[in-house]
Amino acid sequence: MAAPKVKQDMAPPGGYGPVDYKRHLPRRGLSGYSLFALGIGSLLLGYYTLIKWNRERRRLLIEDLEARIALMPLLQAESDRRTLRLLRQNLDEEAKIMKDVPGWKVGESLFHTDRWVPPTLDELYYLRPAAEMDNEKFGLQYYV
Repeated sequence: MAAPKVKQDMAPPGGYGPVDYKRHLPRRGLSGYSLFALGIGSLLLGYYTLIKWNRERRRLLIEDLEARIALMPLLQAESDRRTLRLLRQNLDEEAKIMKDVPGWKVGESLFHTDRWVPPTLDELYYLRPAAEMDNEKFGLQYYV
């Protein structure tokens, strides 16, 4: 038996057109130099705002310090009044407790000096409940 005639697929007359094998991608975004310039510009802007904010913060700190210096005499006077009130209450309580002891001098200093010696917390609160002294010593740390 004879083989059937097969028609072979051939190139068109004149051949196929040229094959486009090169990459033709469109340019996307900014160039490297412009990205570098943009980065330097953003850094400079950041440094400028940082310097500006540091100057403002320094000005606010100086203002706080001046306010604290202005209030210090008032706060010291209040602290002194509170200390003297506690000492007066302690002397009254000591006089009441030690009234029957012969030769006891109420308020006699333990120190052999005429200078003012600020009392410690133990000296101020020795006749008070222990919770008051703990509150004075530790304050809000006691609750944390």
